Amino acid sequence: MFRPKVALAMQDAELRDALFSKRLRSRLESICDCYFSMVIQDFDTTPDEAIRDVDVLLTGWFSPRIDATVLARMPRLRLIAHAGGSVKGHILPECWEQGIIVTTAAEANALPVAEYTLGLILLAGKSAITASHLYTQRQTKIDRELEFPDTGNYERAIGIVGASTIGRLVLERLRPFDFDVTVYDPTISDTEALRLGARRVSLDELMSCSDIVSLHAPVLPETLHMIGPAQLAAMKDGSTLINTARGELVDHNALVAELEAGRLNAFLDVTSPEPLPAGHPLYTLPNVLLTPHIAGSMGTELHRLAAYAIDEIERYAAAAPQRFPVSLNDLVRMA
Repeated sequence: MFRPKVALAMQDAELRDALFSKRLRSRLESICDCYFSMVIQDFDTTPDEAIRDVDVLLTGWFSPRIDATVLARMPRLRLIAHAGGSVKGHILPECWEQGIIVTTAAEANALPVAEYTLGLILLAGKSAITASHLYTQRQTKIDRELEFPDTGNYERAIGIVGASTIGRLVLERLRPFDFDVTVYDPTISDTEALRLGARRVSLDELMSCSDIVSLHAPVLPETLHMIGPAQLAAMKDGSTLINTARGELVDHNALVAELEAGRLNAFLDVTSPEPLPAGHPLYTLPNVLLTPHIAGSMGTELHRLAAYAIDEIERYAAAAPQRFPVSLNDLVRMA
């Protein structure tokens, strides 16, 4: 193993300190020469002598863009290990064209989203929003069998929109339960869907047959407002929409109309815009659980992102193949 020279490029030193526990910093410094005190926020203001001999860039959220001009100043750069999910915002095609290896910790970032989504699905199946609101309103004993005769997670129909990295992790976590699971994703086959533990159906069928619909598609031109008035109208009375993906997937005007009518429930961790303007009805509707984009990695979960990036650097130093490489073709499908 050789000891690569590693530089950090991300939002700021606060993010660096949140990503790296003492143990992780020690591990990183044991396998490479890391300029840990330097966090590159802008390549234009970073002197050439600070980056010309760098072999590896470890990037994080809000990393500055890495384009041909930057690459010309970093002739030894061979690996960009991203301690985050999508690399679409900061790694340009010329990186692949010049043979730079790109890796991502997208799976590490996807894990807490999948865990959070599973929790929401189970809460939705137990009518948690409605039950909590009713209990708070009445402040007395609730006859649960009378008030919630159709509540429960046995043979509940779950629809997963998007067999993305997160969508697949959610499908995996649904397997131990007695759910009837369907998936909509035009990029997979019936056979692959079955391997994932679900039946592949059209979006229209999924929306109409599911008790709980969970969104896991990337934001692409063809997915903007993919959940619109027709799709929401097709949902069963009393069913629940969960969105831990991106707010742009949903027509919020149509969603608010259905929620104000009391026909649907919603668990929303993302919105469009984000945050919503003060006074927006989604803040106060009784059939909505609105959270401030907490599904993804936060707090201690950030350490997993750094651990994945360190793993990739260690593999690079040992001339071993990367576990989570990103190709130029992958870039097109990234959120």
